[in-house]
Amino acid sequence: MLRDTAPAMEKRYNERLGQLSGAERLEVAAQLSSGVRAMAEAGLRHRHPGASEEELRCRLVVLLYGRDVASRLFATVPDDAR
Repeated sequence: MLRDTAPAMEKRYNERLGQLSGAERLEVAAQLSSGVRAMAEAGLRHRHPGASEEELRCRLVVLLYGRDVASRLFATVPDDAR
């Protein structure tokens, strides 16, 4: 059960999800994932306005996958990246 959702609305939501095909569910998941990524990128741009595109990509990798992965992909990882 979702803590911030009325039981009737949660039931309606679950019923609607149950009506979707597998492909439709995958599309919804992809859209949600894309939206979350866009918000994360916007937050990074806001917190680090002078950062290069490379630094922003690195910070996003740290955020999504962790410092170890970012260290393998980028020459330098900002100390404050998290």
